[in-house]
Amino acid sequence: MRKVMGGVVVDVLCVLVFVAIGRASHEEAASLGGFLSTAWPFLVGLGAGWGLSRAWRRPEGLLPVGVGVWVSTVAVGMLLRVLAGQGTALAFVIVASVFLGAALLGWRLLVRVAAARKVPASG
Repeated sequence: MRKVMGGVVVDVLCVLVFVAIGRASHEEAASLGGFLSTAWPFLVGLGAGWGLSRAWRRPEGLLPVGVGVWVSTVAVGMLLRVLAGQGTALAFVIVASVFLGAALLGWRLLVRVAAARKVPASG
């Protein structure tokens, strides 16, 4: 259960950091409403990715979990932005895909590397 909660928290933080950096780089007002308006489509996409890939079984998994979560977060997030009348310029789609891919796959890759480097206890 600890792995699942940790995975959810890290994934949500990845999305929230993406939104915070994006809004700050465009000098958008730092209102909670604006932040949530930008974040919700990607958080829903993240949730869909967790459900579709059954991420709770192995949240730190790179394939298929990490890739499924990443693709769903971007695809569903962009679709919901379109339905909500928010922008989906090609440059934004590219930046979102690259950042979220690096973040959502990156932490999973770091977990894999750390696990491979663990030295077995002698005894």
